[in-house]
Amino acid sequence: MVAARITVNGKETSISPAVPHTTVLDFLRERGLTGTKEGCAEGECGACSVLVARPGVHKPTDWVAVNACLFPVAALDGQEIVTSEGLATPGDPGTSPTLHPVQEEMALRGGSQCGYCTPGFICSMAAEYYRPGRCAHGEGGEGGEGGEGGEGGEGAHADAEHGPNGFDLHALSGNLCRCTGYRPIRDAAFAVGEPEGDDPLAQRREQAPPAPVATEYAQDDKTFVRKNTLAETLELLRERPEAVVVAGSTDFGVEVNIRSRRADLVVALDRLAEMRELRVEDDYVEIGAALTLTEIERRLDGDVPLLAELFPQFASRLIRNSATFGGNLGTGSPIGDSPPVLLALEASVVLADADGERVVPLAEYFTGYRQSVRRPDELIRAVRIPRPLSRTTAFHKIAKRRFDDISSVAVAFALDIEDGIVRKARIGLGGVAATPIRALATEAALEGQPWTAETVEAAARVLQAEGTPMDDHRASAAYRSAMLGQSLLKLSAQTTEAVSS
Repeated sequence: MVAARITVNGKETSISPAVPHTTVLDFLRERGLTGTKEGCAEGECGACSVLVARPGVHKPTDWVAVNACLFPVAALDGQEIVTSEGLATPGDPGTSPTLHPVQEEMALRGGSQCGYCTPGFICSMAAEYYRPGRCAHGEGGEGGEGGEGGEGGEGAHADAEHGPNGFDLHALSGNLCRCTGYRPIRDAAFAVGEPEGDDPLAQRREQAPPAPVATEYAQDDKTFVRKNTLAETLELLRERPEAVVVAGSTDFGVEVNIRSRRADLVVALDRLAEMRELRVEDDYVEIGAALTLTEIERRLDGDVPLLAELFPQFASRLIRNSATFGGNLGTGSPIGDSPPVLLALEASVVLADADGERVVPLAEYFTGYRQSVRRPDELIRAVRIPRPLSRTTAFHKIAKRRFDDISSVAVAFALDIEDGIVRKARIGLGGVAATPIRALATEAALEGQPWTAETVEAAARVLQAEGTPMDDHRASAAYRSAMLGQSLLKLSAQTTEAVSS
């Protein structure tokens, strides 16, 4: 098998002799690309962000910002990355390089002070700079003119979180700065224009992304494997059920960095075509378990409104650029943000092994704390959401920070209200039991009842008693129970406002 290789700033290099668990961050720094920094080693600060060429949503290739501290470098075998050093255009011998437009704006507007976080901001900003259609609905900013086309309405107007150039500040939600303050960084983001026609990274978007390659990389008795097909992967898991399975590595990367986990065999799923399909049929939507949340968000473009509410509240853009539904469900965490939403949507998981597939309702999938019905030799191939969708939906995440935080309580609602009567109610809860759960008693208290203040108040009292919340460092059990009831009252207020407007 061909040796594992990666293209960094236009130059191909061997991954060897790095051990399989070596992160992209450490790999780059060992090769002198020290702009990439380690701040948290958990994917929360963004100091390590780099650009990766990925299959595009609106163009053949998208430049996507990811956390280099989480990815094992072997996972990027055959792929292309650009670091903050690679954004500038090299000058002639003896001359300084020409700054990239986002670097220039950050310098002009005082967006850097100590500079530790700046390269990460630059890479996240560059990913948004190259997002197709960013300027289509804006005025082009101070540095350029708006382009043609567009994507999902992002950047459709200027507000507190979108610039006149269409720049979406959520692109920077995973980047932290402790000394500059965010206003000059925002000013720089809102000032960048459209990429010039001869911009090599803009031109790269028009070409096909790197094709998936099979990988079998071994060092020091540790092995990283990526097969060509799902069938080959499932056969491997039948032989080696103890293997660690990864897609975006947003959870496994933390285990490697913080808990020094060293798996004997890691099997990657992120580039398997069979797990990257998105199908919208008359009676269901099927989402491949290896699609990233950003890809799902942009490809669905609001067609599943409850998912559209979830995505901006799920971690940060940097994490969503790598995280998958398969990973979020596969870990079995009771505080994952996607399970409550998928429970409210009555989703099922498609489980595959070497002999075939089975479909399991998500409400029957979790069996205990971080436990499920999935066998070690099975994979979550896809998530299936039935249609038609409920018309009244909401996702309420209670956390200490507005964005990029772990929820204390998460509540998802999907209701059918016809002629003032609740015909159907589905409510998913996270953070109040050992597993994500459906609020079955509250659903029963709502169904068949008029959608009135009296019904809602009675059902809110029932909802407060759902689950088995506990005290921990994020919230007390009493607070969690109170938030459950308040969440239903909030939904009632929101729907009343929507009807009156």
